[in-house]
Amino acid sequence: MDLQRLRILRQLADRGTVGAVAQAMNMTPSAVSQQLKVLGREAGIALLEQDGRRVRLTDAGRALVLRADEVIAAVQRAEAEMASYRDDAVGEVRLAMFPSGAALLLPGVLNRMSDRRIRVIAGDEDVKYVDAPALLADFDVVLTHRDERAPQVVEARVSVTTVMREPIDLVVGGGHRLAGRSEVTLAELEDEDWISVRGGFPVDDVLLSLAAATGVAPRVTHRINDFRVIESMVARDHGVALMPRFSIRDPDCSRLVLTGVRAARVYEALSRPMGDQRGAVRQLLAALVAEGDSAGA
Repeated sequence: MDLQRLRILRQLADRGTVGAVAQAMNMTPSAVSQQLKVLGREAGIALLEQDGRRVRLTDAGRALVLRADEVIAAVQRAEAEMASYRDDAVGEVRLAMFPSGAALLLPGVLNRMSDRRIRVIAGDEDVKYVDAPALLADFDVVLTHRDERAPQVVEARVSVTTVMREPIDLVVGGGHRLAGRSEVTLAELEDEDWISVRGGFPVDDVLLSLAAATGVAPRVTHRINDFRVIESMVARDHGVALMPRFSIRDPDCSRLVLTGVRAARVYEALSRPMGDQRGAVRQLLAALVAEGDSAGA
């Protein structure tokens, strides 16, 4: 089977439509369709079936995608090994990170990778946990986060590496009645104006969990995904917020630990199961874990 056609099949599994594959691979949709038909003849079985106006993978197609992952990963390992003999850079690895995670970990990760002849290309992607696996179409490693009580992603083509756990604390402004306290109970927060992130992100998931525990729906007055903005608003007493502990910086804010409840987000690095056998990917995953250990110490 032709390697390029296997790449096209894998792109279809990642991106979902022939049009999206064509755009990503700089091809025409008709060329993509033709290459997939040829691959089906090479495999000797139908890899695609009609689904309305679109096509989807058959069971055989999905099985072949798993094998394509293995073949492409093996080729990438061979390329990296040959580069080491030429004294070139050993590899290039693409890393997606959510913004607050990047602020905490990326500088240290780049420092750890700088002497390994591996080029790290980083990009920030602020997506919900359930949408993070789709980013593997464009990145080798995706750093994402979830409420620690939420289930971990389970997909055949996704490998999960736990990087760290970050507690989530209450943040109030200097003029708030709770300012100066070190702890707070859930019962003391029933009548507050909350500033939260958009729904589907870990901090808001924690807020909803706390609401379930108290039986009182939170009164969310603002939804903003930039923790710097949230912290600035809290500092000026425009509401209270839940924030990841290592994102709290403003000296005009007071941080309180929530007692009687475990509230935290878990950082996870997603990669392809065969992809993490590449030296560059494996070393990047190790650097993320090491930096996470250092940040949480």
